[in-house]
Amino acid sequence: MSIAALQSTKKVLRRSMAKTLRDLTQSDLQSQSEEIVAKVIALPAFKHARTISCYLSMPTAEVQTTALISNVLADNGTGPSLSSILASKEGQMDLVRLYDDEDLQMLPAGLWGIPEPTAEWQGKKRQSVLDASCEDLDLIIMPGVAFDSSLSRLGHGKGYYDHFISSYVAAAKRPRPLLVALSLQQQLLEAGQVPVTDRDEKVDMIITPKDIITREDLVME
Repeated sequence: MSIAALQSTKKVLRRSMAKTLRDLTQSDLQSQSEEIVAKVIALPAFKHARTISCYLSMPTAEVQTTALISNVLADNGTGPSLSSILASKEGQMDLVRLYDDEDLQMLPAGLWGIPEPTAEWQGKKRQSVLDASCEDLDLIIMPGVAFDSSLSRLGHGKGYYDHFISSYVAAAKRPRPLLVALSLQQQLLEAGQVPVTDRDEKVDMIITPKDIITREDLVME
């Protein structure tokens, strides 16, 4: 398939999935999100992680992560540090630290109603995962438009995560974090149904309300 045909197929799938997710009730969204968050919290990889990145969710159409983020921040410094997206432009994004639940609750809403970390917290620049002072990322919890059982992920088309992971590993010379995607049941398709190129990063794990799909070589301990 040509690149042009592939991009066209991706657009069609994004439109189709957007319609499917618009029909999802708020109660179903919340119920599925709660089941998924419970699975994430029970993961050995989550329990053992020291540095986690988690997306801040839109109010609709994707797994809600506020409860998950609050769970991490509630450890009051004894648990892992947590980062989320600060800003993105021209296919680039930064992941910056959230410090506590008050910080989370005070975040202003940005594009699509997504909470956005400010550049500073309590008068100081937020720590970035790219700072030398930041430990290596153990785990990135990712959103997406659609996923399939072969661990392919379809994003919103900007390439933010693909570019970040590539630069984090290559330019920053950091180890590749475990990539965990959260998927509503309606977003998970059969293997091969999400069109991808060699540049599209596959995830290591997809968590739905019913299943946890992992790489064959991934040890779940």
